[in-house]
Amino acid sequence: MIKELTVNLGERSYPIYIGEGLLSEIGAYFEKHGIGKGSPLLIVTDTHVGPKYLKEVAGRLESAGYKVAAHTVDSGEKSKSLAVLEDVVATALEAGLDRKSTVIALGGGVVGDLAGFVAASYMRGIRFVQVPTTILAHDSSVGGKVAVNHPLAKNIIGAFHQPEMVFYDTQTLQSLPDREVRAGLSEMIKHGLIWDAEFTAWCEENAGKLVGLDSEALQHGLYMGCSVKAAVVSKDERENDLRAILNLGHTLGHALEAVAGYGELLHGEAIAIGMVAAAKLAVKLGYPEHIDTVTERIFRKFGLPVRIPAHLDTHEIMRAMMHDKKFNEGKMVYIIPTDIGKVVIDKNVSAESVKQIVNRMKQED
Repeated sequence: MIKELTVNLGERSYPIYIGEGLLSEIGAYFEKHGIGKGSPLLIVTDTHVGPKYLKEVAGRLESAGYKVAAHTVDSGEKSKSLAVLEDVVATALEAGLDRKSTVIALGGGVVGDLAGFVAASYMRGIRFVQVPTTILAHDSSVGGKVAVNHPLAKNIIGAFHQPEMVFYDTQTLQSLPDREVRAGLSEMIKHGLIWDAEFTAWCEENAGKLVGLDSEALQHGLYMGCSVKAAVVSKDERENDLRAILNLGHTLGHALEAVAGYGELLHGEAIAIGMVAAAKLAVKLGYPEHIDTVTERIFRKFGLPVRIPAHLDTHEIMRAMMHDKKFNEGKMVYIIPTDIGKVVIDKNVSAESVKQIVNRMKQED
């Protein structure tokens, strides 16, 4: 069964398709969405996903009459760099991509962000399609935020560039390593924590099924998570206000990734720690105690980290947060949960309060 959602952005609206075995129909969906056959397509993938799915996706598109080129990058966050971007653009030029070409992001969040930024910047913007192959990418593939990293800050070089569609074949998730499955589910839990207490409870109740990649549970969870993301993006495409709530856990999480060197912690692991920290900060600011206990309990149930690795330097973590895009006019902007399923955007959080939480989370168990 195929589930379909729409991100409502007027002329830039696009569908999200979620279903098992969708890759076999990718050529028909490209035709349905008016992706022309006169200009070459470029598939961007990585060394982990490419060997599994590149041949099938390229073959299905070629059978439908498309000309297809491909570029494979190393798997991992380090491929989100200006140097790798330059390599992908070189492949695009060699393959003859023009203004009517389409870039296809075949992979997880790193590939989606990188390929999307290639599409946003190549010839000042061409079309692209998200074909996510990880659970984490159910978040990053929706909403049009595309970027590469700078050594000092994650996603600091980027753009808003919406895809033509998000094409989510849940069968590709069956090959994910257990650690990536758990890390990816942290973004699903986040969507409940910011928007929907009932969905949060469902996630906790179905933790075993989700970690075990139960098809029915996965499709429902991904549909619900994408529904929250689509609703928020439809109301605030460029993060002027409401969309910032999607950053729950990300201010600290991005800093932890940067300080750890984009490798020690997976993105989903880092933001799980960040969401637990936000819950502890909420209690410190006077919100109910259960926000902390419930949040930490859920992430423990999914086998995700809930403490900051003790060897990471507090000063470096704080410095990395100051480079974050959410640090503005000398104040730290923080997404604070006020209850399970509800958050506020607090633009006056003191750095000292955050520092105290960081130190606490390095010392506890």
